[in-house]
Amino acid sequence: MSENARHIAVIGLGLIGASFAAACKAKDPGRYILGIDLLPETLRTAKEKGWVDEALGPQDPGFETFMKEHCEIAVIATPPSEVGSYFEQLAAWDYRGLITDTASTKLRISSLAKTVLGNPSNYVPGHPMAGSEIDGIEGANPALFQGTHWILCPDEDTPAEHFQVLHELFSSLGARVISLPRQDHDEAVAIVSHVPHLVASALVQLACRHADEQQSLFRLAAGGFKDSTRIAAGSPELWCGIAFDNAEALSKGLAEMQQIIFQFAEALERGDKGHMTTLLRDAAKARKSLPIAWIPSTERLLEVRIPLQDRKGVIAEVTTIASQVGCNIQSIEIDHLTSSTAVLNLILTDEGDIGQLSSLLLNAGFSVSFCPLSPKEHSHVD
Repeated sequence: MSENARHIAVIGLGLIGASFAAACKAKDPGRYILGIDLLPETLRTAKEKGWVDEALGPQDPGFETFMKEHCEIAVIATPPSEVGSYFEQLAAWDYRGLITDTASTKLRISSLAKTVLGNPSNYVPGHPMAGSEIDGIEGANPALFQGTHWILCPDEDTPAEHFQVLHELFSSLGARVISLPRQDHDEAVAIVSHVPHLVASALVQLACRHADEQQSLFRLAAGGFKDSTRIAAGSPELWCGIAFDNAEALSKGLAEMQQIIFQFAEALERGDKGHMTTLLRDAAKARKSLPIAWIPSTERLLEVRIPLQDRKGVIAEVTTIASQVGCNIQSIEIDHLTSSTAVLNLILTDEGDIGQLSSLLLNAGFSVSFCPLSPKEHSHVD
């Protein structure tokens, strides 16, 4: 584990923040975690469970002292609407360490970082694709991030070492770190997370409209309905904030969803069983093609070495290309040769299109070499 991740402040001890603190402690009990939250009962719970070494309110003087004297990474795990106020607090304290967040929208918060933070390049937007229908610290689980994607959104101003530190930290918790441009993140998450949440809520509303006073309809609801609507139990206030933070991409996704539902309705109205079967078959085929396990069971690893000239955004460019072709970066190391040159060393699992990765990197002007490895040859693999 990086020596730059020994003192961490987790701001917001809800489901994600508390799970992150718990996972960090489970991985390395010697790491010092400061937990910050508004609710005294949440602070007590986090301290009693041993997930944090110290638990303070945001106005406690100890918070400022820790950020100025010890903290290397600040993880802001609050609702999106509260991130800006903590940016202001950290800027007022001239905090110089790394900052990341866990919000599911990135563009608005990234814009805030550029205008509020004294050192905006120290902010690396993050988003763990994990959750639970149980809100708050009550739903926290140190294994929450096992096998999930943790998205990082570096840009041209992100120092290479910042991405490396966060990649190593989140990967150590069992997450699969991928890199996306900030606009791409918001558009993608609208489709795979935000639209599904509103659709699940709409399904529950539909059922409510047809339930009688005895709620017999809900007693008939089998596993399919429960599975499809589980996420609708999430915090209404949190999801309202997310929806308006990502309003443009979400609106486009909902409009497209309306068009798809209309196709089903139109097939019924026309009595077109062929078209209905095609729609259902296409969806079933796509669903069955999804991996059963998101982490590969692999006996093969691949080392990719890429000589680099030191320029803005080069790490973000390489990691984004790797993510675009489905390659999972198991670990990332930067070997500085001179003040202006380095070698980027990536260890990849056996996922993704390696041929396309090579082609895209070469087309982008990089020189690339590949070397097969086995897990025992790579110290970062358990």
